[in-house]
Amino acid sequence: MSGAHLPLMVWLSPSFPVGAFAYSHGLEWAHEAGDLTDAATLRDWLDALVAHGSLHNDLVLFASAWRACGQGDDAALAEIAELALALANSGERRLETVTQGNAFLTATRAAWPCAALDRLRAAWTGDIAYPVAVAAAASGHDVPLRPALEAYGLGFLANLISAAVRLGIVGQTDGQKITAALVPALHDAAARAENATLDDLGGCALRSDIASLRHETQYTRLFRS
Repeated sequence: MSGAHLPLMVWLSPSFPVGAFAYSHGLEWAHEAGDLTDAATLRDWLDALVAHGSLHNDLVLFASAWRACGQGDDAALAEIAELALALANSGERRLETVTQGNAFLTATRAAWPCAALDRLRAAWTGDIAYPVAVAAAASGHDVPLRPALEAYGLGFLANLISAAVRLGIVGQTDGQKITAALVPALHDAAARAENATLDDLGGCALRSDIASLRHETQYTRLFRS
């Protein structure tokens, strides 16, 4: 149990081959539109994603998939995998989650094989959303749910803050300050998701959803989402 965090450090590292660096989750359009201009606005935006937006839903899906894998419930696992794709509310959000999810599944099945990953692939033969893929790996390698949720959430935020630094919204020091400031919110989000069910899915980060849709037709872009 004491080494359970080590796989998470590998899987959610920027060096793990899922291509997370290519996505801004709509931050690029929000910056161009004037929503994100400094550290304060970026922190508020990300805090909303943690508590009320896409990360909240990702964590609920993660917890549900982790439990389904552990219980050997293929029907539930297939339902979760399908629902995770349906919840992607723009073409770019779907691209973002399935590109990373499929890449994660390929890499982990090759380097970190386990029965849960094979079970996921057998239960659902279509594209795999990123939180579902990571959850299956965590369950299959006996990584406890709470630290897995927290690590996934931190990886999500770290990637968006990295995108914000590259966009020039904040510098590296402010980016680290925002990360540290949002750790309590991540703890709370993981605690809520740990016992959540699919009935707890939902969100109200409407401006983030609009940013994702608008980014699809943004004229100049650094990121794929």
